[in-house]
Amino acid sequence: MRVELMELALVSDTLGTFTVPLDGPGAAVPYELPEGTVVSIALTFRIGADTDGLVFETLRTREGEPPVTRRTVLGSFRAGGPYEVLLPPERLPVGRAHCGTYRLTGCMRDAAGREHAEVKHRFTVVHRRPDGAAEIPAGTRSSG
Repeated sequence: MRVELMELALVSDTLGTFTVPLDGPGAAVPYELPEGTVVSIALTFRIGADTDGLVFETLRTREGEPPVTRRTVLGSFRAGGPYEVLLPPERLPVGRAHCGTYRLTGCMRDAAGREHAEVKHRFTVVHRRPDGAAEIPAGTRSSG
């Protein structure tokens, strides 16, 4: 494999940084994120062979909403690493109608369209109360 995705983390000025499990039991548990939070994805990866035109594409889906695709060109990389890349920030949806669990699929591809790494995870957008605190449903895991 040309690309080995070693770590994926969510970075936010208000929530801090936390690593998203790529596999194992923690990978199935969605994180709760307050509506309107600005988050960036931080990627750490190694390259097994020189790779041209590497891109990271995310597909965010939720029942009843149109899918949102975001494609970020990472560039060309020489064999080696680890490389660390912070993707541009994105604001999560705002409003109770957008609260709920989303599925996120992230995929790294090269210029020829070959897929090198894929990660799937879920997160839950929660409503902010007027005091700024998030309403987190009972029995779910906090992101912080």
